[in-house]
Amino acid sequence: MDDLTQPAARPANSRFSSGPCAKPPVFRLDALSDAPLGRSHRAAVGKARLKAAIDGTREILGVPADYRIGIVPASDTGAYEMAMWTMLGARPVEMLAWESFGAGWVTDAVKQLKLDARVYEAPYGQIVDLAAMNWDADVCFTWNGTTSGVRVPSGAVIPADRAGLTLCDATSAAFAMDLPWDKLDVTTFSWQKVLGGEGAHGMIILSPRAVERLESYTPPWPLPKIFRLTKGGKLIEGIFRGETINTPSMLCVEDYLLALDWARSIGGLPALIARTEANAAAVARFVAATPGIENLAEDPATASTTSVCLRFTDPGIRDAAAFAKAVAKRLEAEGVALDVGAYRDAPPGLRIWCGATVETADVEALMPWIGWAMRAELAAQTAEA
Repeated sequence: MDDLTQPAARPANSRFSSGPCAKPPVFRLDALSDAPLGRSHRAAVGKARLKAAIDGTREILGVPADYRIGIVPASDTGAYEMAMWTMLGARPVEMLAWESFGAGWVTDAVKQLKLDARVYEAPYGQIVDLAAMNWDADVCFTWNGTTSGVRVPSGAVIPADRAGLTLCDATSAAFAMDLPWDKLDVTTFSWQKVLGGEGAHGMIILSPRAVERLESYTPPWPLPKIFRLTKGGKLIEGIFRGETINTPSMLCVEDYLLALDWARSIGGLPALIARTEANAAAVARFVAATPGIENLAEDPATASTTSVCLRFTDPGIRDAAAFAKAVAKRLEAEGVALDVGAYRDAPPGLRIWCGATVETADVEALMPWIGWAMRAELAAQTAEA
């Protein structure tokens, strides 16, 4: 067979974007027809839908009963900013970054909040030494680096008797990885990742220790309305019953409820994790069998199972950025993979979303196409030389 012969099979769904991500396999627009559109989110029907979203999140993720869960504005970004602006400054702060979003939180802490924080950074593909952290300080980190494909391997290193709070951006980990709730005080994520929901809405999960901080500490800087979680020194409990700070999209809420129903129907969190890991394993098998490509994560123990980042290593590649862009362009032109280029700040390569809404058969069908696109682009470069 000619090396440049195209594979026979194609993914049934070519959406491998890392956000917004593929919708659940059962998604249909008409399944959202019961959304209370044109109704106030303050009406009984709106409150009921929002509370159902909170309760379903607790059920599927296994969040402890004494943790608060709220729906907040501006996706995961808004949720994490809310946590930093309302809670940091009471204790020393450790800022951890191994990808672009973590680096963004560092910028906000150091340049905007002007905290005297200790900053630990690792290059793409690596992670900081978690054992070296001062967990009696407040520690801010991402569980899974969406742009680097590197994740925290487990929560074992986080001490149960820590004095500080842990603020965890879990946006591409929630519903795909087993999060240790007893080690996490503030956890944030958005709907558009592992469950394939729509954008603009964030989730914030607070431990009792985080609530205690909110009720005992007032930061020295002004807080915009959309960041305020307390009033008169007490938690605004309504936020955690679905009484949102600003107006949510009830269509997006209905879409999230559909995704939660799908998660229940397949077996909940264990099934979501299993689907994700099967997808990542399909990519790993291809990488192991294919020269010239490897996982960006240097340690397999830290390799993401959702945002799987790959880099090209063939010695014949003259311009890594141009090669990666051309491979992604070929895959999109053939309709087999959309939006799989590496994040703009990351090393050149591909990023394949392997979250639970993606079918393993589609990942397996895509892999030979990546091999084909690599060979085709190398051949094109050779012909131009």
